[in-house]
Amino acid sequence: MNLPNRLTVGRLGLTILVVVALSVDFPFHYTLALVFFVLAAATDYLDGEIARRYALITDFGKLMDPLVDKTMTAAAFVCLVSLKAIPAWAAIVVIVREFLITGLRLLAVSKGRVLAADPIGKHKTSWQIATVIFFLLLLAYDEPPFHKQGATHGPVWEALWLYGGWTVSGVAVALTLYSGFDYLWRHRSMLEAD
Repeated sequence: MNLPNRLTVGRLGLTILVVVALSVDFPFHYTLALVFFVLAAATDYLDGEIARRYALITDFGKLMDPLVDKTMTAAAFVCLVSLKAIPAWAAIVVIVREFLITGLRLLAVSKGRVLAADPIGKHKTSWQIATVIFFLLLLAYDEPPFHKQGATHGPVWEALWLYGGWTVSGVAVALTLYSGFDYLWRHRSMLEAD
């Protein structure tokens, strides 16, 4: 297994650690989730860059890299719903879009075609990652020593959580919808009956 594929598998492991850190209450669990997620996001960039630069693109990488990316963002969004950071419908939009596009790509493969990712899809992923990091930063700041346990949040934190959160998640959801409809429309010939 080459280095990009190892990074992809490592990202899946880091995603599991993010979910555990966000689901189990222990000291500094939000901070740890933030660190794991940032590392996972970094491997998302690195594996593709290394694979392209050193001609290490494999069938395993073509299949698993986008699946692991989708798993990483979907898992984080589901965890953010349970933390009341984003509404459930926003996570559902993200997950449904990813299922539909993955299904379309599998359909294309069955017809002997490969549908590459497009630039707007990469922007969508970047905003989804930024949304998760934004909320994890606020949650990590909410832990000691930055914030005393049981103390109320200040107006700046509250405004960031509410207005900043709605802004980043709103942009992420809008790009998710736009990129999904655009991708389906441009590749609608894949949906025609044989």
